[in-house]
Amino acid sequence: MSGAPGAEPATGAVSADAGEGPGTEHRPVLVVDFGAQYAQLIARRVREANVYSEIVPHSITADEVRTKQPAAIILSGGPSSVYTAGAPALDEGILQLGVPTLGICYGFQVMASQLGGEVARTGRREYGSTQVTLTGDDSSLLDGQPSSQVVWMSHGDAVVRAPDGFSVLAATEDTPVAAFADERRRLYGLQWHPEVRHSEHGQAALEAFLHDAARLPGDWTPGEIIAEQVARIREQVGDGQVICGLSGGVDSAVAAALVQRAVGDQLTCVFVDHGLLRQDERAQVERDFVSATGVRLVTVDAREQFLTALAGVSDPEQKRKIIGREFIRTFEQAERDLIAEKAGEGERIGFLVQGTLYPDVVESGGGTGTANIKSHHNVGGLPEDLEFELVEPLRTLFKDEVRQVGRELGVPEVIVARQPFPGPGLGIRIVGEVTEARLELLRRADAIVRDELTAAGLDDEIWQCPVVLLADVRSVGVQGDGRTYGHPIVLRPVSSEDAMTADWTRVPYEVLARISNRITNEVDGVNRVVLDVTSKPPGTIEWE
Repeated sequence: MSGAPGAEPATGAVSADAGEGPGTEHRPVLVVDFGAQYAQLIARRVREANVYSEIVPHSITADEVRTKQPAAIILSGGPSSVYTAGAPALDEGILQLGVPTLGICYGFQVMASQLGGEVARTGRREYGSTQVTLTGDDSSLLDGQPSSQVVWMSHGDAVVRAPDGFSVLAATEDTPVAAFADERRRLYGLQWHPEVRHSEHGQAALEAFLHDAARLPGDWTPGEIIAEQVARIREQVGDGQVICGLSGGVDSAVAAALVQRAVGDQLTCVFVDHGLLRQDERAQVERDFVSATGVRLVTVDAREQFLTALAGVSDPEQKRKIIGREFIRTFEQAERDLIAEKAGEGERIGFLVQGTLYPDVVESGGGTGTANIKSHHNVGGLPEDLEFELVEPLRTLFKDEVRQVGRELGVPEVIVARQPFPGPGLGIRIVGEVTEARLELLRRADAIVRDELTAAGLDDEIWQCPVVLLADVRSVGVQGDGRTYGHPIVLRPVSSEDAMTADWTRVPYEVLARISNRITNEVDGVNRVVLDVTSKPPGTIEWE
């Protein structure tokens, strides 16, 4: 592929601060979010090219962008029309910074409009798979790609005239300017969505922009991530003592392994049995993780404490905040007990490790301009009077990156490959008040589902399968020749790459039938099993 003639890579030093980025030599690719359904997916695709990315709101100013010293910028799609009053805009100074920039869909139209091109409603919409033809003009963006290819479109407006200085690279039957480039200024645009797998050569176009046009190395790798985070943890913690809430899931396990790699025996892991766990999880944590890592683990039985705090509460956000609060209170008590045990060996334990991931931050509205979809117990549910300084080594990572880092660290595969399980546990898989009887019912149903999916060899196909108890709903049934008035159980099997988008998994009918028969026969109080076939969006993976 050809490079940009006469162009030089953007320059600038990087500050090792404690912000969202990795804090070392990796300058971010900024994904400017115009309210796109796929802004997070764009960021993820950039990561697949082994390049670090961050999502920022479209309201970001040129000065704020300059401060972040980005290596490149990608303008996302969005649902608006650029010529409509109040449509999301871009600070025009951003396109004058000399940073390699790629516009996608709406971002493509914003770029065209601001630089003197023309965007109009042609009356011909393009949605879904569309045939695009390359013009043959040389460009680092599409060089070497097939002259005719299938892409994924989603637009009603079109660029009908490219700005001066731009070459038109592609067109469709209804869109005269489907891609353009100004190689001198390293400004590029695509009307289609390269981040979507339905675009046959979409990832190739993104990688050409990153590696050829922007000249970025692909060095955002698990080994580099570990080195960066170990250095950051050591700088943050120093010789302080650290406590980690270990749930047994991949996030907390990898976070703990990273911190242990950084500070060794300064770390003590605390496993809180809050009574919201699935069947046999406590034993699995104590057996698998401790035996593999040798980390010091303290188990706290807080079942009564959590159930008392949750009594009478049905609102999901309130439940999340209560669970987050009780977690922190439990850790604070664990800290006091550990200090008492060490009897004058030093100062208080000042640091708390959490397995917060990038999707948690995004969904909680963490600085991207994104609406707060739901609070996470380890992001939005923390009490204001928190006594710990947080250590969050996974805060910039997507789930599959966490798994890669975990394998690099030697975390057992039984934990690394485990399906995601929410920190609030079964507390947010009971729609209604959380009681011990309801928890036991849900544990039994959940164990049956996991057993049958594993037996059917579906563990690698399903990202996650929440089993939800509709505790506040009753349905009429017939069991044992008698009328029953029981609860429905919802199965929510989903497939996903990063939890930002998901589709329901097509579990074979015979497997679903076995699950339904076993639950209704073996779990008292359940007389109906239903399947959730909603994608994300519009639905989230969890019901609460």
